[in-house]
Amino acid sequence: MVGSISGAAEAKDVHILAFGDSLTAGYGLPPGQGFAPQLEDSLRRNGVRAFVTNAGVSGNTAAQGRARLAWTLDGLKTKPDLAIVALGANDMLRGLPPKQTRADLDVILAEFQRRGIPVLLAGMLAPPNLGQRYMAEYNSIFPDLAGKYRASLYPFFLSGVAGVPALNLPDRVHPNFQGIKRMVTGITPSVLAALGRK
Repeated sequence: MVGSISGAAEAKDVHILAFGDSLTAGYGLPPGQGFAPQLEDSLRRNGVRAFVTNAGVSGNTAAQGRARLAWTLDGLKTKPDLAIVALGANDMLRGLPPKQTRADLDVILAEFQRRGIPVLLAGMLAPPNLGQRYMAEYNSIFPDLAGKYRASLYPFFLSGVAGVPALNLPDRVHPNFQGIKRMVTGITPSVLAALGRK
């Protein structure tokens, strides 16, 4: 009897919200090749019956994500078991003040916390050409906020992909299918840990 109960618990559907920008939206890729479907497949291969909702909007800054967060959550049929928050890359590409990005992400994480939705924060890193001061201010946003809200942290969403031509589209900014695959391989252990399935 105990075995059947634990088996039923393991078979429970797991709902994940991928809340981000073009990196979660699957920019430039055919259906089924973006972050959400590839993560869903990866988790299922790891024994988690996952359903990953793609709430990525290409071009979104943290402020734009903040503006649409409430109605995005209100429109979901099922409360997520986990939200992956992957915003801030466009802020950095546009050279927006890190203080502004931090404030917007702070509000986003506070709203998830208020609704009782655990968060895995997917961090970004600023390139050296933006200067040491910008790098220091920007790169500290993600670990600081993860600590403040006791959220899980994946330090660099584009780890192993950024700056690798073979893993990016011709624009050299957005990952191709293989690039997303590398991202998913990298983040899957953190997702499993955040779900308590490590």
